[in-house]
Amino acid sequence: MFKKLVCLWVLLPAVVCAEVSIPEQIKPPSGNNPVLTVYAKGDQIYQCSLNDGVYSWQVQAPDARLFDAQGNIVGNHYSGPIWEYKEGSRVVGRVLNKIDIAPDSSISWLLVEVVAHKGNGLFADVSFINRVNTHGGVPPISGCDSNHLGGEKRVDYTADYIFYTKGRVSVP
Repeated sequence: MFKKLVCLWVLLPAVVCAEVSIPEQIKPPSGNNPVLTVYAKGDQIYQCSLNDGVYSWQVQAPDARLFDAQGNIVGNHYSGPIWEYKEGSRVVGRVLNKIDIAPDSSISWLLVEVVAHKGNGLFADVSFINRVNTHGGVPPISGCDSNHLGGEKRVDYTADYIFYTKGRVSVP
């Protein structure tokens, strides 16, 4: 089983690192190597929608800051979904697979394929992204009805994102 060192914030600015096993269902294809792991802290934005006569909260977009192991902001994650690094390079992703580790309390772990690039920085060659170690971010359980149709709610979440490129080795 593939293991990756992932760093988590315990208390600002303390960071704790531990190995995380990437489940088979969300491993990137062979030949892709991790080049960056960041910690994300922000919100999942949900909108109250009506589909086939049923009201439910539908995810609209993430809104998160990306932090390095020292607690410095190194990027942003937002609607697209887009991940943007501090020097301006960015990627757009498409979810290939997901696995629910704790569906009642945390959003899914993901394997994301990068489908578009912009800029020549660190993200220029990123091919896949994992979202792991998620906490929070699940849709609200109440408050979506005819009185709230179109309304939005933001739900706190944290996660680790691991960025992969073909053939390149990890950078600090």
